[in-house]
Formats: sequence, C-alpha cells, structure tokens
Amino acid sequence: MAGPSRYRRVLLKLTGEVFGEPGRGIDPERMGYVCRQIAAAARTRVQIAIVVGGGNFVRGRDLVERGISPITADLMGMVATVMNGAALQDLLEHSGVATRLQSAIPVTPVAEPYIRRRCISHLEAGRVVILAGGTGSPHFTTDTAAALRAREIQADIVLKATNVDGVYSADPRKDATARLIRRITHDEVLHGNLKIMDAAAVALCREGRIPILVFNASGKDAIRRAIAGRIVGTIIGSPGQ
Repeated sequence: MAGPSRYRRVLLKLTGEVFGEPGRGIDPERMGYVCRQIAAAARTRVQIAIVVGGGNFVRGRDLVERGISPITADLMGMVATVMNGAALQDLLEHSGVATRLQSAIPVTPVAEPYIRRRCISHLEAGRVVILAGGTGSPHFTTDTAAALRAREIQADIVLKATNVDGVYSADPRKDATARLIRRITHDEVLHGNLKIMDAAAVALCREGRIPILVFNASGKDAIRRAIAGRIVGTIIGSPGQ
C-alpha cells in the first residue's frame, strides 16, 4: 500500500519513449506499467497533471532532416502527443482512475481545450489531468510545455521521467568516473549548459521556484516513488530547496 505523497500537486512529464520505441508507436506493455504506477499514486490523493510527449510516434528533428519544414514537423509532433494522451486516458480509466484529457490544440472530439482554471478544478476534484498538444504553438518542446503548465497550475514540482538516471558530472557513456549528482541548482544547469532539459524550461522553473526531479522511468516503480516524493534521480532546485 502506497503511503501519502509529500506533495499536494505534481506535474509529471512523460517522454514519448516511455510509451514505446521511437517511430514505433505505443507498446501496450510499457504503457500499462506506467498506468499502474500512476493509478497507485492517484489513490494517495496527490493531484496529478501529466504532460505527454510524442517521440514514440514522431520526432520533429528527424522529420526536418527528411525535408519537412520545422513548423509542420512541430505540428505533427503535437498531434502525436494527443494520440498518446488518448491512449493513456483510456488505460487509466480502465484502472479505475477518473481522468480528463485536455489539449492545447483544438481536437474537440477527443479532448477538452486546455483552460487553466478548468484544469485546476479537475485536479481539485481528484481527477488526473492529461495535458496534450504541447504549448499549442510550434518551436516549443514538451519540456517547455511542462514547465509552463507547472507554473500555471502552481504545481509543487516537475517530475521529468526520461531514459537517464539523472544529471551526471560527465557523460557516463564516455567517462567511467562520471558520478550521479543528487542535487543541483537551476543556475548550475543553465550556466553549465547541461542538456538534461531545455534551457527555457529550466528558466521558467527557476523563476517560479519550482524544483525539477529528473529520473529514469524504467526503474522499479520509479514513477510512483517520484510522485510519492522519493528522490529517485536528480533534484534541480533553487538554493536552499
């Protein structure tokens, strides 16, 4: 039985690769594992908003390399996040979790429009809110969308579920002495030009004094433990946080 979370409200950022291999769509086994963890966390009454990526369907930079214009590539990526959001909603509902899917781009047969006050109302009513469509504009990543939404809904933390364990002192693939850094400041990430998250996203969180937890989604129960407030990767925060 999961204990109560130390957080009241979290913004969970799920990269598309959590749902399936790049370019191969949804892996039901992977998505099911993610949903079981979110469902367990939701039962602890923490308010959960989720920003989803779309890299398992479309990666914008790959499309640009093949001749698609950057704006069109970004729009295609936003549509891909809606597909992931719809699948995530369906599986969570089957797990008994009340959800709402909201999109920053209009897809009314599939999702509500993203409205900040409505999103907060759903969260306060105990629903998990899935946020798709990025920011609704090209040129912004889903990392930036996550930071923006976290500030808008006044989340306690951004939980960035990715495919690395956290922030390292050097590239662990090239340097055997690289060590995992457990705590680092927003400024250190920005000044060091660390690529763990978009600079715009880190800057938005710094201005809002919102910490970021970067962790490996493939770890055992990592998503559930992160929502519960466990340090399962690297905390990026303001001095003193």
